[in-house]
Amino acid sequence: MLPLSVIVLFAVFLVIAIRKILWFKPRIWQIMLFGAVAVLVSGQISAQQAILSINYEVIITLFGLFVIGEAIDRSDYLSKIFRSAMNGIKSVDRMMIVLIFSIGMLSMVLMNDMLAIIGTPLLLKISKKYNLNPKMLLYSLAFSITVGSVTSPIGNPQNLLIAATGGLKSPFIAFFAHLFIPTMINLLVVYLFVRLIFGEEFGKEIKDHLQEQASDPELERFAKISLALLVLLIIGYSAAPYVIPNLKVGLWEVAPIAILPILLFSKRRVEVVKNIDWSTLLFFASLFIVVQSAWDTGFFQRVVAGAGLAPSNPINIFATGIVLSQFISNVPFVALYLNIMKSLPFNSLSLLALAAGSTIAGNLTMLGAASNVIIVNGAEKRHEEGITFFGFLKIGIFMTLANAAVYLFFLHFNIL
Repeated sequence: MLPLSVIVLFAVFLVIAIRKILWFKPRIWQIMLFGAVAVLVSGQISAQQAILSINYEVIITLFGLFVIGEAIDRSDYLSKIFRSAMNGIKSVDRMMIVLIFSIGMLSMVLMNDMLAIIGTPLLLKISKKYNLNPKMLLYSLAFSITVGSVTSPIGNPQNLLIAATGGLKSPFIAFFAHLFIPTMINLLVVYLFVRLIFGEEFGKEIKDHLQEQASDPELERFAKISLALLVLLIIGYSAAPYVIPNLKVGLWEVAPIAILPILLFSKRRVEVVKNIDWSTLLFFASLFIVVQSAWDTGFFQRVVAGAGLAPSNPINIFATGIVLSQFISNVPFVALYLNIMKSLPFNSLSLLALAAGSTIAGNLTMLGAASNVIIVNGAEKRHEEGITFFGFLKIGIFMTLANAAVYLFFLHFNIL
């Protein structure tokens, strides 16, 4: 019989998968919080163990990134970036390739969930402005965010987990050096797929661009300073181990320092902090508790040992990440698998394969990544035609196969 903690873990993700057909329509963070409460109340994990199981480096880093993202959103800075990128572009063909690569590059700096939050209303605005199929833009956003975030330790939560706890000497350099080229190729794959599926939208001319929107110059200034400071700190964080070998600098220290201009000098600091995605932070805190409780049963260690899933084989890890992330989602899969890897031999390539596989798993199904759910919910809130589960799967299965082929090529020849 399955341990109660494991039953709770699977039940949580089952409810998340079917929540849209439930009469009370629970939110994802509420389901995960209920799971955490369930393992606590049932005695599967003690209060002290639960508190210690939370990875505070991840929570603090997410908080900092969310503050920067919220300031960018409220100052309309992202729209200005888009208008600048679109300058001189007169066709949908060029607009889409610029859009896909811009989103992919931005997701290397901004957490993909935050980019989904602020990107969805912007792309729906573009859809209405240029009379384009909103699904084309929403799919482009979802796939570009997922692929682009592979390259960065702060591109998505699972990469952040790997960077914070996996033991990479310099996560930003390792991710960029090994994953940048295949990721750029896969962004081109995204463009080609979108062009193939929505071919009727291409060939149209763009006569005028989005008009300047009312914005907050002061908040925009501090958002830009914080974003620039974040980039500089990331560079310093990456170089630190090579310049001062004995210096211990944690990834969690980067984002909190970067948000100081916003917190100290912006008049809208309270508004910004109040409106960040607190529910996502609660989701991750609860997730750590549920996963730790399930891990402590030894169930997953026995499954992995019985299946012969060797963490020393990057291709094995990559494939496992794509498949298992569909059943327990990529973040909890990575949280569990990192614990498994600690007890067996592995190398840095294994960690990068884990990041790539678990991340592009988000392109397979709508539930494969939290950013997908955010995009779909954001569109539905604005009364746009939503993306269905099977509609996403019909495109996502071929997209994921193409993405996997690119990464596997680099893995096979050990050039990733």
